[in-house]
Amino acid sequence: MQHTIRFEPDGIVIQAQTGDRLIDVARAAGIDLNIPCGGQGRCGRCAVIVQNGHVRRRSTLRLSAADVAAGYALACQTILEGDAVVTIPPQEKIERVLTTGRIAPPVELPFVYDPARDQPIQVITVQLDPPSYDDNLDDWGRVQRALAQVGIANATADLDLLRSLSRRLRQANWNVTCVVELDTWDRPGPPRVIELLPALTPGPSPTLREKGKEPARSIYGLAIDIGTTSNVVYLIDLTSGKVIDQAAEYNRQIARGEDVISRIVFAAKNGGLDELQRLVTNTLNLLIERLLRRHHLTPEDVVKATVAGNSTMIHLFLALPPETIRLSPFVTTINHPPSVYAGAIGLNIHPRATIDCLPGVASYLGADITAGVLSSGLSEAPELTLFMDIGTNGEMVLGNDSWLIGCACSAGPAFEGAGILHGMRATAGAIEEVWINSDTHEPTLRVIGGESQRPRGLCGSGLIALVSELSVTGIIDKAGHLQPGPRVRSGEHGPEFVVAWGSETEDGRDIVLTAPDIDNLLRAKAAIFAGIRSLTTAVGVDLADVGQVLIGGAFGQYLNIEKAIQIGLLPDLPWERYKFLGNTSVMGATRALLSRSERKRIEDIARRLTYLELSADNRFYDEFTSALFLPHTNEALFPSVTRMSRRDTETQREKG
Repeated sequence: MQHTIRFEPDGIVIQAQTGDRLIDVARAAGIDLNIPCGGQGRCGRCAVIVQNGHVRRRSTLRLSAADVAAGYALACQTILEGDAVVTIPPQEKIERVLTTGRIAPPVELPFVYDPARDQPIQVITVQLDPPSYDDNLDDWGRVQRALAQVGIANATADLDLLRSLSRRLRQANWNVTCVVELDTWDRPGPPRVIELLPALTPGPSPTLREKGKEPARSIYGLAIDIGTTSNVVYLIDLTSGKVIDQAAEYNRQIARGEDVISRIVFAAKNGGLDELQRLVTNTLNLLIERLLRRHHLTPEDVVKATVAGNSTMIHLFLALPPETIRLSPFVTTINHPPSVYAGAIGLNIHPRATIDCLPGVASYLGADITAGVLSSGLSEAPELTLFMDIGTNGEMVLGNDSWLIGCACSAGPAFEGAGILHGMRATAGAIEEVWINSDTHEPTLRVIGGESQRPRGLCGSGLIALVSELSVTGIIDKAGHLQPGPRVRSGEHGPEFVVAWGSETEDGRDIVLTAPDIDNLLRAKAAIFAGIRSLTTAVGVDLADVGQVLIGGAFGQYLNIEKAIQIGLLPDLPWERYKFLGNTSVMGATRALLSRSERKRIEDIARRLTYLELSADNRFYDEFTSALFLPHTNEALFPSVTRMSRRDTETQREKG
């Protein structure tokens, strides 16, 4: 039967059928609801209010009895059975600025950049002989002949360029500038003419042109990191090798799943894969437009791009079905995709620009890690080194200049603030740091947005800090169980700690940390530490032998090393051995964009890197179980935490 559904407060009316999911009806009406769990009913972010009408709730997980009584329903778990009026609450928006400004970060190259030697894209100006009765060579043959005279033999061109070739040559009076791609990783030759323009003199960036003078031309490329949470794009002048600007934005796929598994689930739904591909290209195109506008460039000025990202993100970017990534025995469609043209995937740069997706190793060890191993220097390090990228997945590589072994484990979305009752992404109002008074148990909070911003919830770094403080002050025991105290009470989900009272928060509701929240964090940190231990055990080395720990990724920049060690997330090593490197993925993509030799090094890293599949390793499960305590069942692994705990116990006894 057909039913009438009205969505408030916008008054949108749409027809739907019995049995339709409310989330699908909302999308058909052009209403974008957040479903960061991929529509599995686990996150509660798609809650709406059914004011009146006939619906069937398949699940009320994440909703309290009071919420259900007030008419709340999860749109992804609600089936229409009649007419209905539905109110859409305000959707969470991402407000945190991802970059500190428009100044492009320096990227240290291990070589002196020489575009003639390192760069496969060349700009060559040639003067052609016009046709005559004595020389009736075809137009394309004239271009090939002129290029061969400067050492570029057997050049090719795509059909769409050939269609406009005759007009272009005559308009330019046979004096043309050719943008030529000499080779790619999967195409050693022949050279390909990407663009043909009226002759221009290579020179500085167009932003440095002097009014009234002959225009100068630089060519540009993009280094792209497609992260599960955020996308980053560097704009790079290929004539100088300099990163001239950057832009970052949260990946719009978040609305369809906050972790890779949720997105893989969503991709399998009808039209889901195409939607996820469209969402990520829309995000990247927004960033590209922003960069081009700031530097007065056009999309045709960008003639090459390298892309790094985990295996799922690369599959979704290319619209490759990712289902097998989450199904045993966990394989990708392809670890090293062929080069593609920008126009084929909807990226708004030169349509004939080559898009090079860097090589990955396995389903959960992707191009973001091979790029990170390159840019971190791990593959050239003489000492034993651990490289880590912590997010919804924990990816890590152990080794040195002689050998590399890596693994990945699913940490879940807790570090991104998801799966937590009052969790949120790192946006305005998120609690990002916590200190608890050991005597009064009163917390002091630092909130994103400054002192005037009232707290709205907990982001990942705030969650780690809070659990660390709860452990240090004895409010939770080693198993993570909350102990009786002034701010501990019984809630719908069992014991909970009140982080902020309603009078202190933005929405007037208490912000609490529940027993299931603590369990989620313990499982996430246990997975990361178990992965590290599995690597060291597999090659027979001790954690104490690790000379340096290199941490890449956005989350690492906000990680408090002391508190991460206190909860057993990171190994108990001297703090000076830890180094935060920022976005190693985009830095590796930058190096691959600029240099043939660096691009080959990434291929070599992908071949050298031995992948340890943790799902087939019983040691991982043993290590995981042992790490489900604060900081660990084996206190000898965390001597500094044990010493601090003993001092605190002695201090409390003296006070008692």
